[in-house]
Amino acid sequence: MKQLKLGIVGISSGNGHPYSWAAIFNGYNDRYMRSCPYPVIYQYLSKRKFPEEAIAEGFVTHIWTQDTAASRHIAAAANIPHIANNLEDLIGEVDAVLLARDDAALHYQLSKPFLLAGLPVYIDKPLATTVHMAQEILALQQYEGQVFTCSALRFASEFNPTREELNRIGTILHVDACVMKDWEKYSMHIIDPVLHLIGNQGEITSIESLGKNNRRIVHVTWESGLQACFATLGDVPVKATIRLFGSENFMQMVYQDSFSAFKNALLQFVNIVLGKKEPQSTDLIMDAVRIVEEGGKDSLTDEH
Repeated sequence: MKQLKLGIVGISSGNGHPYSWAAIFNGYNDRYMRSCPYPVIYQYLSKRKFPEEAIAEGFVTHIWTQDTAASRHIAAAANIPHIANNLEDLIGEVDAVLLARDDAALHYQLSKPFLLAGLPVYIDKPLATTVHMAQEILALQQYEGQVFTCSALRFASEFNPTREELNRIGTILHVDACVMKDWEKYSMHIIDPVLHLIGNQGEITSIESLGKNNRRIVHVTWESGLQACFATLGDVPVKATIRLFGSENFMQMVYQDSFSAFKNALLQFVNIVLGKKEPQSTDLIMDAVRIVEEGGKDSLTDEH
């Protein structure tokens, strides 16, 4: 079995993905992971068995972040053997790149050297906060599917009901989804899973936004008539939740298991790189970014 050499790039405020993503491939050093600045990561990793539950198809061999001290600590915690001094030092050393920053404004700058070098790149959600930004990043691709981007919640078992469960609710007529924190960074945690749950509903015909800042409700309608409400609730303590209302019944799904969601998302990327899975749909990527962009605009009623 081919094992990909992976590089992990970047760390941003409030985002511990470099620790967790690297550990899902490499396992972890208990002493250093205990002092990870995101205690929840150690909590869920410590409940898993390594190397049995690691992704065997890849290994994070290199890390670069803008903070050398942070790079050293992540490397020690997640068994990463090499710390790069410069971003471009990863080129020629790794087979693919995990861009773990969730501040979308830097995604073009940080992904550009790798995309131009032909390396597959997993870009953390959101890929971009405007359609124009997304188009600029995707235009750097040297081949279709070079960019992989998602919310890991799309791959959460909680948000992937069985065909039998979906059949029981009948035709999906309405979706209601909510998540904590702000719209720009966190709405993708519900938008991405919902787009994959509902399948092809035709073109988006309207996007209406109410509220502003961290609390926002966005109403989306498709050609099929299906409607969805996406809400970000700021500091309200709620787990990411999706409700599907069908012609026969309804179901509620609540996100619980971070480790499995991250692992499934990372494994999907690895399998695409290895040619075992088909690349993502660009149309779905762009629909998600369009909802983020238009949903992030303050309504006229909020401006007066």
